[in-house]
Amino acid sequence: MFALPLTDDAQLRPLEPWQAEEFLAHIDRARPLMDPWIPWADLSTDLGSATATLRRHADRQAADEGRIHGIWLAGTLVGGVMFTGFDAAAGNCEIGCWLEPAGQGRGLVTLAGRRLIDWAFTERGMNRVECRVAAGNERSAGVARRLGMTREGVLRQRSAHRGVRRDSEVWSVLAEEWPPADGPACGDKAAIDRLMHDLFGAFTTTGGRGPDLGVIREVFIPEGLIIKNTDGDPLVYGVGSFVASREKILTDGTLTEFSEAEVAEDTRMFGSVAQRFSDYRKSGFLHGEWFEAVGHKTVQFVRTPDGWRISSLAWDDEPAAGG
Repeated sequence: MFALPLTDDAQLRPLEPWQAEEFLAHIDRARPLMDPWIPWADLSTDLGSATATLRRHADRQAADEGRIHGIWLAGTLVGGVMFTGFDAAAGNCEIGCWLEPAGQGRGLVTLAGRRLIDWAFTERGMNRVECRVAAGNERSAGVARRLGMTREGVLRQRSAHRGVRRDSEVWSVLAEEWPPADGPACGDKAAIDRLMHDLFGAFTTTGGRGPDLGVIREVFIPEGLIIKNTDGDPLVYGVGSFVASREKILTDGTLTEFSEAEVAEDTRMFGSVAQRFSDYRKSGFLHGEWFEAVGHKTVQFVRTPDGWRISSLAWDDEPAAGG
């Protein structure tokens, strides 16, 4: 049986029917965390049903229609990732993930998800990998975002769980968007590019959409700093205070039809730290008056167990800018 290392003390391995007892014990530990979001946990409530679950997945793997893998941390099964759907002829597949509390905070699901997606693209020639996330499941949405997926839309009231119908968010990544595996630096740069794309996109309110400021908490470390240069003393925000200030002006009518995009960048990496100098353009209605502006950001990054995150950001608009 193969085992792929995720970290020094974590491995990704196939889950098979003979492991049903270990699988059931793990699901029982994970159930409180899974239950609000994943009805699938209800399929394994005793040894017989746990064995049946793993047998179904074994049959699906034999038919090349799915696969299930467990994440072991220090020898204990703590979570897993799987292809919930796999259509080699069409070039499309869907992944899912789960975790018990003991496995949280280490980036294990993200690392395991990358293994599955990379295999799907590089070994099987798939074109599209998607993930469907119950609306409100911020942890799973964060994993999808860290995997470089794009949120495509919402399937309204797609599923029911415990008498409540839930919307499903559709996230996906295409083969052409997946970073090539020709060295860690290339993948690191792609991850930083995605962070910046998500950062700029969080503020966009054009076309009737609202801001997605929860993204800010995901791309920054909790202790991150955001600094705006002014004619006087710089304004220094923590992540929480910055989100609150931007949420107010983007939802109370102060700033509408706002968009901001990076137009040039220079990124330098030094092991587990990186820095980016970014030029950007922005536009919108400020207090009812249209404006367009350009400016510059300097952004610092650190590598964490969950991948690259922003540690600090400072920005300055050119003098003629508003907003």
